[in-house]
Amino acid sequence: MGPNELKELAARERAAQPEIVIRTCIAAACLAVSGEAVRAALDAAVEEHGLRDRVRVAGVGCLGLCGKGPLVALDPTGALYQQVTPEQARTIVAGLVGGEVTAAPLDPTIPFFTKQLPVVLENSGKVEPERIESYIAADGYAALAAALHDMSPTDVIDAITASGLRGRGGAGFPTGLKWATVAKSQSERKFVICNADEGDPGAFMDRSVLESDPHRVIEGMAIAAYAIGASQAYVYVRAEYPLAVTRLKKAIQQAKRLGLLGAQVLGSSLDFHIDLRIGAGAFVCGEGTALTASIEGRRGTPRSRPPGTSERGLWGFPTLINNVETFANIPTILRNGPEWYASIGTENSKGTKVFALAGKAAHTGLVEVPMGTSLRTIVEEMGGGVPGGEAKAVQTGGPSGGFIPAELFDTPADYESLECVGSMMGSGGMIVMDVSDNMVDVARFLMEFCADESCGKCVPCRAGTAQMLRMLTRIADGEGREGDIEKLESLCTMVQSASLCGLGQSAPNPVLSTLRYFRHEYEEAVLKRKARDREDGARAGGAEA
Repeated sequence: MGPNELKELAARERAAQPEIVIRTCIAAACLAVSGEAVRAALDAAVEEHGLRDRVRVAGVGCLGLCGKGPLVALDPTGALYQQVTPEQARTIVAGLVGGEVTAAPLDPTIPFFTKQLPVVLENSGKVEPERIESYIAADGYAALAAALHDMSPTDVIDAITASGLRGRGGAGFPTGLKWATVAKSQSERKFVICNADEGDPGAFMDRSVLESDPHRVIEGMAIAAYAIGASQAYVYVRAEYPLAVTRLKKAIQQAKRLGLLGAQVLGSSLDFHIDLRIGAGAFVCGEGTALTASIEGRRGTPRSRPPGTSERGLWGFPTLINNVETFANIPTILRNGPEWYASIGTENSKGTKVFALAGKAAHTGLVEVPMGTSLRTIVEEMGGGVPGGEAKAVQTGGPSGGFIPAELFDTPADYESLECVGSMMGSGGMIVMDVSDNMVDVARFLMEFCADESCGKCVPCRAGTAQMLRMLTRIADGEGREGDIEKLESLCTMVQSASLCGLGQSAPNPVLSTLRYFRHEYEEAVLKRKARDREDGARAGGAEA
């Protein structure tokens, strides 16, 4: 297939679109609450009412408001229904011929929807993830065709650099600079890796993109391969994402069938192949050097750097590693231009960011907003705040991030601002907590995760996280001793500065941020122990008397 055939296929697919399309979510969150039964009921009702020539039921990806699934959208009216049962699904179809619809509609004007700016999620909930033709009809692979036939590899890298895109995996390293570093190597082999080992508790952005729009990631990887001179890529995805794995496999097969992967992609000189590697759920394998070790079949443990993976990665060759969201940005940047992308966000944090809004907010799910949007806008307006209560804090950045108290909710959600208040962007998890949450308990939970996920290679992380967990447990259980808080802080500083990789270096962040903003909760826990000791001493003294 060449560029002209790609355009013709897109035109045919668009022309074949029926008068009415019923979009029903078949991403994991909706499938978990009978989403497949809803799709079957819609299909059956269309057949029963004789509407097959006018109506099409399309299984699409995430429609955003994950906490209200199963979700069903109706085009062209734009109606969106929440928590649809199979019985209600039938009434949605009956409503097309004058029947009564019993499904509960959602207000499309609520801030959850109106304040979003979909770039990565522009196709999510619209294209059918299991049909490549649906993606192509939405201008899919057009950016790849333009790159291969109208741009040089240097032109592509220059465009990504000019866009200001930074890696969305957490570190925020400039994407164009990383691509340029790998491209300039004269090595005979280079690799591309998509890091889909999304391990942060409460994060589900990458999983949703892979389930909802897998071809978008494949296209971004192919553009990257052309830019740096690679012919082989791997998607490293965790085994806990079976639906994402299934759809990725199908998408790769479909792309091969149409000549969008393999030899002479889109009639060009690019030969490009993608294979999957399934991770066993080790959080540390999200770190680049541990990830490459795992793909090679070795134990997934990090090594010291430099050199980084851009210089010596997979099997010792230069390797480009970006995460799912980073690659998903690439097609849109090339289609709309780097200047357009750079006009979104802040001076140092360009574009949009996808957040997995979870926890005690009224509206939970995926939100994509311009960088620099305030936490207050995301939590209180888009998330609807805490139902019947009051937000206490929001946690960003997963176990590597920190807790930001409600009085700082006007903080912009960008790389620099979040770091200034003791947290980080991370991959995009955002968990809302209310006044009933005890921050010592929450810090203990995250430290338990970090201690369990430590690979054990370096002593500061292996022993330090275990010791911090013991101290947190003692304090949380009311057994804290005088001086424990100060010892905990000192231990955090040591683990931060002496650990080998990012897991250990960032593991103390949740503890340090809760100590920074909620120190009184630690002090109250220790005081309870002191008060109990005094009471026990008084009783013992009375007994002796």
